Amino acid sequence: MSAPSGNPVPSAPPSYEEAMGINVNYPHPYPVPGPGQKPDGKGMNPPPYMGQPPPANNPITVQTVYVQQPVVFYDRPVQMCCPSCNQVIVTRLSYDAGALTWLSCGGLCLLGCVAGCCLIPFCIDALKDVDHTCPKCSALLGSYKRL
Repeated sequence: MSAPSGNPVPSAPPSYEEAMGINVNYPHPYPVPGPGQKPDGKGMNPPPYMGQPPPANNPITVQTVYVQQPVVFYDRPVQMCCPSCNQVIVTRLSYDAGALTWLSCGGLCLLGCVAGCCLIPFCIDALKDVDHTCPKCSALLGSYKRL
């Protein structure tokens, strides 16, 4: 069978390189298996680094960071990890006179308790502010203010 214009019919379609216009004489970036070698990639060396220095053998340092949930301090001891000494502790409580203690004292004075009864709020821990400290390193970890 011949072509209608008189041109001979090609026996096979053009290759991908010919169809795309790729220069088949240009060196391939990867080694091309020779005749008799299977193109399975075994025994073939990767291309050398062209214009780039070889990769450095720097050791990778891994740092583990533990994220602790924010601790809310109340008037009870709290079990937590101390940020100063990194020990798991139960906080030690200390009570200090705060705004509620002074307001209670002033209120009792206005009610006529001036003979010393107005000092009773300074003896009641439930009216004082609470400081949480570490029992191992004595670092102040947090406070609970009544007002």
